[in-house]
Amino acid sequence: MEELNDRHNNMCHIRIVIGSWGSYNACNQRALGSSWLDLNKYNTWNEIAEELTRQGFDIKGLDEELFIQDIEGLPSDSTNLDYASPKELFETLKESCVLEDENKFDIMLAYLEVRSFTDFEDAVKQHGENWDDDIYLYKGYDWDDFGREIFNNQCYQIEEHLLDFFDFEAYGRYMGDYAEEYSDGIIEISR
Repeated sequence: MEELNDRHNNMCHIRIVIGSWGSYNACNQRALGSSWLDLNKYNTWNEIAEELTRQGFDIKGLDEELFIQDIEGLPSDSTNLDYASPKELFETLKESCVLEDENKFDIMLAYLEVRSFTDFEDAVKQHGENWDDDIYLYKGYDWDDFGREIFNNQCYQIEEHLLDFFDFEAYGRYMGDYAEEYSDGIIEISR
């Protein structure tokens, strides 16, 4: 069981460094930002604010305006978080349940490869923890595999020897109106 928990904690692992515009502009010791913060270790933003205070940040003063200085665990090419609030990022991740649920985390990573973080935020705002309803991952699938899956689910009756003449890849692409390739397979987003 401990091995499963360790695997889960590594899978849903998002870490950030939080910077402060006030400290950055003042060129003080906090100008380089906080230490790395593991977001899945916190239940509320207030806990993160307390940690920042322990690290010397003046949250209600000079360090009131925070920004995300560095991030690990999210695909960097799909997450333009340059002007995102660390509080809003954390609260979106908590509301979506991706920090606690490995399946939701995997779906989010695939989603961010084909959509933007803003799209993800919008889905969470509209649907809360059910943001991933009608989103299906086909891990390890290519278009041929996806086409075969759809074909088999349609219950077509074709003699086995004729299947060699069927282009499942083309069928998968044709039937995948809401499907896109991502690095580990196919993601289908029905909304």
